[in-house]
Amino acid sequence: MLVIAAIDLKGGQCVRLTQGDMNNVTVFADDPVDMAKRWEAEGARLIHVVDLDGAIEGSAKNFEAVKRIVEAVNVPVQIGGGIRNLEVAEKYLALAGIKQVILGTAAIKDPEFLVELIKRHPRRVAVGIDAKDGLVAIKGWVEVTDMKAVDLAKRLEGVGVACIIYTDIARDGMMKGPNVEATAELADSVNIPVIASGGISSISDVERYRRTAVEGVLIGRALYTGDVELAEAIRIADAL
Repeated sequence: MLVIAAIDLKGGQCVRLTQGDMNNVTVFADDPVDMAKRWEAEGARLIHVVDLDGAIEGSAKNFEAVKRIVEAVNVPVQIGGGIRNLEVAEKYLALAGIKQVILGTAAIKDPEFLVELIKRHPRRVAVGIDAKDGLVAIKGWVEVTDMKAVDLAKRLEGVGVACIIYTDIARDGMMKGPNVEATAELADSVNIPVIASGGISSISDVERYRRTAVEGVLIGRALYTGDVELAEAIRIADAL
């Protein structure tokens, strides 16, 4: 199981939100490049970056910060937030070191764009499914739809999505443990690799996910607070 270190960008800084609330922000570093280098040094094999401003505004607001991160590390980076057209997606994909882009709102609102992007860049397009009470949330978690997360995941089968990154908004940033059951249910329902995100607050959470079909876990706030040590999480995830 892959352990992925998360970096959220707002105003060029490295931050974490609580339950996706843009007004409930904790700044962990003025320069996200420093954090990217730290996670690389501690063994990260993949770094997950989200442009929070972009997610709200639908554009690449923190592109320069992402570019600096990619140039500073030797591990691959995946980027999400505000990627809603080919111009933005291909701007990111042109950066050496970007493994894949993550579509959220666009995957729901514009499925033709999703299919076209996958056609142009096979295996380099992931979809982020963010859910609240099992229902899909979009536009930086501002709008909750009436679509079930599991139903959306099933719709994505056969399209060529590299992976699904599933976030339970109610658990994100709360340090109260993840919704392992809901994430495992989603992973069991599709053949697409599923990455768990949101709520991981201890090594025991990583151990719980190892007993499911989830292929990776994304850790954010717990790394910054020191509740989870990245190297230990990787060791647990790698254990046979």
